[in-house]
Amino acid sequence: MTVPETSKLLDEELYSRQLYVLDLPAMQKIQGAKVLLSGLQGLGAEVAKNLVLMGVGSLTLHDPYPTCWSDLAAQFFLSEQDLERSRAEASQEPVAKLNRAVQVCIHTGDITEELLLDFQVVVLTTSKLEEQLKVGALCHKLGVCFLVADTRGLVGQLFCDFGEDFTVQDPTEAEPLTAAIQHISQGSPGILTLKTEAHNFYDGGLVTFSGIEGMVELNGCDPRPIHLQEDGTLEIGDTANFSCYLSGGTVTEVKRPKTVSHKPLDVALLQPHVVAQSSQEVHRARCLHQAFRALHQFQHLNGRLPQPWDPVDAEMVVGLARSLEPLKGTGGEPLEESLDEAVVRTVALSSAGGLSPMAALLGAVAAQEVLKAISRKFMPLDQWLYFDALDCLPEDGEHLPKPEDCAPRHCRYDGQIAVLGAGFQEKLSRQHYFLVGAGAIGCELLKGFALVGLGAGASGRVTVADMDHIERSNLSRQFLFRTEDIGRPKAEVAAEAAHRLNSDLQVIPLTYPLDPTTEHIYDNNFFSHVDGVAAALDSFQARHYVAARCTHYLKPLLEAGTEGTSGHASVFMPWVTETYRASASAIDSENATYPVCTLRHFPSTVEHTVQWARDEFEGLFHLSAETINRHQQAPTSLAEPDGLKVLTLLQEVLGVLRERPQTWKDCVVWALGHWQLCFHNGIMQLLNRFPPNKVLEDGTLFWSGSKQCPQPLEFDASQDTHLLYVLAAANLYAQMHGLPGSRDQTALRELLKSLRLPVTQHLAPIFPYDLELARASAEFGPEQLKKLHKVLEVWSGSPPLKPLKFEKDNDSNFHVDFVAAAASLRAQNYGIPPANRAQSKRIVGQIIPAIATTTAAVAGLVGLELYKVVGRPRPLSAFRHSHLHLAENRFERWVPCAPAIQKCHHLTWTCWDRLKVPAGQPERTLKSLLAHLQERYELRVKMLLHGKALLYSAGWSPEKQAQHLALRVTKLVQQMTSRMLEPGQQVLVLELICEGEEEDTTFPPLHYEL
Repeated sequence: MTVPETSKLLDEELYSRQLYVLDLPAMQKIQGAKVLLSGLQGLGAEVAKNLVLMGVGSLTLHDPYPTCWSDLAAQFFLSEQDLERSRAEASQEPVAKLNRAVQVCIHTGDITEELLLDFQVVVLTTSKLEEQLKVGALCHKLGVCFLVADTRGLVGQLFCDFGEDFTVQDPTEAEPLTAAIQHISQGSPGILTLKTEAHNFYDGGLVTFSGIEGMVELNGCDPRPIHLQEDGTLEIGDTANFSCYLSGGTVTEVKRPKTVSHKPLDVALLQPHVVAQSSQEVHRARCLHQAFRALHQFQHLNGRLPQPWDPVDAEMVVGLARSLEPLKGTGGEPLEESLDEAVVRTVALSSAGGLSPMAALLGAVAAQEVLKAISRKFMPLDQWLYFDALDCLPEDGEHLPKPEDCAPRHCRYDGQIAVLGAGFQEKLSRQHYFLVGAGAIGCELLKGFALVGLGAGASGRVTVADMDHIERSNLSRQFLFRTEDIGRPKAEVAAEAAHRLNSDLQVIPLTYPLDPTTEHIYDNNFFSHVDGVAAALDSFQARHYVAARCTHYLKPLLEAGTEGTSGHASVFMPWVTETYRASASAIDSENATYPVCTLRHFPSTVEHTVQWARDEFEGLFHLSAETINRHQQAPTSLAEPDGLKVLTLLQEVLGVLRERPQTWKDCVVWALGHWQLCFHNGIMQLLNRFPPNKVLEDGTLFWSGSKQCPQPLEFDASQDTHLLYVLAAANLYAQMHGLPGSRDQTALRELLKSLRLPVTQHLAPIFPYDLELARASAEFGPEQLKKLHKVLEVWSGSPPLKPLKFEKDNDSNFHVDFVAAAASLRAQNYGIPPANRAQSKRIVGQIIPAIATTTAAVAGLVGLELYKVVGRPRPLSAFRHSHLHLAENRFERWVPCAPAIQKCHHLTWTCWDRLKVPAGQPERTLKSLLAHLQERYELRVKMLLHGKALLYSAGWSPEKQAQHLALRVTKLVQQMTSRMLEPGQQVLVLELICEGEEEDTTFPPLHYEL
């Protein structure tokens, strides 16, 4: 067969989050690639889904075998209606619907050498060893990248052969290091001094240069090796004959390509190089390697796989593993390692089924390796990866499934029943789970819930909560959404899609957020019917709140998150594990704000410049329009406390104009004037007040440390950034005033040639008052009020202005263009390495880089922990926290910590405990409550709080104490919080501080039961 050529422009809006992981050149290679995928059971479906979502050029599906019941436990493209149809034929259309830009074809014949010539990558899933060896040998000979992926019950393997000379152009996910240059000496070697003392450049690294004034020979030079000095300066080679360095410039790391050499499958079978983090993991991986070889041999001898949990078949597999040719080291030496027969036996017993979480995880890793093969970005696996989740099985042999419990039922869960048993399947079906978040991870989790049958029984259900609506940029990762769903609520669409995957699954969508404002919705009655919670959230603050609710209601929490190719999955079980704790630094960094004076006058990082530009957008095109509209409706409110701020803002919005703009040319004149104000005049005014050589009283230079002395820019329409700023600013100004704009850059350049730069007196002063004195002390008097009236007259009697709401994902509205250009110019003013447009968009939009593979992988890890949570009681040793980094081939799993035991006096408790005190009838007073705590628990309370409200303090005066002690507790809470209790509220949570407690002691919460 011949696969059609693929050639099309990249849809940057669709792949916007993925572009931050892979970059544009890598995405262009992926979009032109052709991949052959053989095997369309659950694992193959996951690989196909990920590749199509991520925009591979064409995908050819190969699987002539008929669909059977056991496929449906993990193959989400198939349904009961597809039984007996070819898997590839039945899967083609639903695969293609994921992304119509990808060509999805079918191959029905054998895999031949002629066929393979048409592909860059070939993936075999769930295939026989004979097929793997045949196709692997052909691919190795032809230079086609070759992968084998397989899962057997709770174990999985992945093999990569990218040839003997495969060059990785970009080995790591990290962005190249950049730094601003302070000085470069002439000499051999030349010494480069950076503006910042702390940096991550390393000895032997390669760098190049840009934007240097004076020593221009370095700009755009070939990569130069550096030598790191003890004082942090860098030797950069011979600069003795270069021009003298004057100012500015950026040094940028150049990543070194790396070459890997892979053995063909027939050699790697006996000399396996496994990916592992420790010697124990290496030994276990080799045991699993032998188990897979023995399973292949069993299948070859018997024409089938071992029967589910059949001890006779399992012992035969163990015997075959014993008789295998011993493995050899990478140098060909025999490996003297004993076979862990217990592991091989367990693998054989549980190998008959296919599980959705295992398929999700292995399918994600396999798809990422396909991208590495195509793009040559990130290091490929070297060469075998083994993963096992045998910890999902009961640790004692008594509760392992029995053969009769795992026999086929001719139902959609047969593949799962073969591993975990029908009794466990029934337990899954009765669950009521609460999923918070229906974004990328939420969609993958819902898919997994539908496949495993979570809540699919008559008494079970899944509730999903998400307040967001679907955007186009979601479609490359959020598997349950399609183009026609854009604009609809995520929770509703996800619920409908999950029900289509499994018609027995009842999914209830909720569009309310889960936060303190909705505790009357997600209340005790709601959580009392929930068996567990899964959190798929993208902020630490939201995770922290959901985890606190789970701790309060004693519910298990499954939680996952991703950033780029890094991801994690965690499990928190009442009484068994620690609770979720987001670090204070993580929450603080998420909500980071910068001092106004830093943004306005003393930026030192690219983040400062981008935030300044974002604030400029908000002030010029949103707040100003709202302010003008509001004051046209209510002119008497002009003497408000922030009148001076309003005056300054509106003077900038008016700029060099003396009347409301009427034409496109007026908008360009305003934009040019504002360019001059921000990047020339404002800087000149700042330097006039703080000259470059200004010295403070202690003798230090004012412009030192993090304060970087700025330089004014001269407008030059031939420079792209200057032109783009005016283009974006003029178009936004036109939009705000309801005028037509223009995208014609050539015409704009010609127009700018005819315009004269505005003189200083025609521009609003950037400092209406002295910089060191202009604070709240500045008065807004009659003179300023008169000026404000005069400015507002410009817009009087005109149609209302249109406030522009910043939208990061619309690349045609000039919003990001303005921010990117303004931030870049600001960076040039201060000698800061500027962000490009994509980086500015990521910073201003607080965009988290994301890719479908990592999302699917962490969802698979969550699914494995779900088995344990549902199968409780399970000991701490059964559970796993997980972290993976697909770009760096790191896969780590570890047992969570047990909850810490705290002690005070005679009491011991953990984070899952609470003190319970009934309110009584009639309700007790505060005095009665304190007396009860002393009598029942021997606690003398020093302070009692409800949230931030202080209800009692032993340090108060006797009179104040008496007033509070006499009140009933609910009355006191209402009085101190100024809020009524919610109807039906059953508990007040109070916080205690008692005599004799240590500094690091946190008493359990007091649940005052109403």
